[in-house]
Amino acid sequence: MSKLKLGFVGLGIMGAPMAGHLVNAGHEVFINTRTKVPDSLASTAAIACASPQEVASKADMIFVMVPDTPDVEKVLFGDKGIAAGLSKGKVVIDMSSISPIATKEFAQKINALGCDYLDAPVSGGELGAKNATLSIMVGGDDKVFEKVKPVFELMGKNINLVGGNGDGQTAKVANQIIVALNIEAVAEALLFAAKAGADPAKVRQALMGGFASSKILEVHGERMVKRTFDPGFRIELHQKDLNLALNSARALGVSLPNTATAQELFNSCSAHGGKAWDHSAMVRALEKLANFEIGQKA
Repeated sequence: MSKLKLGFVGLGIMGAPMAGHLVNAGHEVFINTRTKVPDSLASTAAIACASPQEVASKADMIFVMVPDTPDVEKVLFGDKGIAAGLSKGKVVIDMSSISPIATKEFAQKINALGCDYLDAPVSGGELGAKNATLSIMVGGDDKVFEKVKPVFELMGKNINLVGGNGDGQTAKVANQIIVALNIEAVAEALLFAAKAGADPAKVRQALMGGFASSKILEVHGERMVKRTFDPGFRIELHQKDLNLALNSARALGVSLPNTATAQELFNSCSAHGGKAWDHSAMVRALEKLANFEIGQKA
């Protein structure tokens, strides 16, 4: 791949390592974040910019990785936003997890400026971002997707064009429903095993070889047993994603009863000061209900 001029706005837990992979691949990378540039990037060849507008004026492909729909809107269309720095032929790629409906609106506004737009939310968490093994779910034009795909391959492994603008975000919402419900299932199972007097670590190991095996059981099951709830992926972000699911489901006339239950368990964690805990800490809400913690002697 020839050297590209790439922009990256949003350098948090996920964004910083993702941008780092682009720098390490030898591209010219222009970066901007609302706080201090992380040390992991400050010491590299990445070029810090004063605003998203400056990033967009210098890069041909501009990647965005910020927490929520209002954040994306501000970065794109706010004062000194990306839209103000665009010229025809550039590509904006939003890798945040936001509203599919808003995404379609944002895409139309960027297209009106003569530029292309992809929504490309990711799954895989901090570990996937650091290891460049993210799953990337893309919505947009197939020709634009093929143009950007070599850059996606620097950040992820499972890269799929799902459909048009907004469909990548819809796939991510579906992903977050599955992840939340799997966390809830693993939490219930390990809590049940521990309260019954079994060693939850050994139960988890036994389950890893059977039909109940999953990435959630492997990674988050271990977090539950070892009580390591530093994020990861923060509960408040998963709450945001499930709000997208529940609001969209309401608009579609679809009932998502177990998604609603998972959200209430996250709400309980947040009420106990846990909005910044890793989402595997959903188990703590179930432990409160049982008045028993995994690892405690029955």
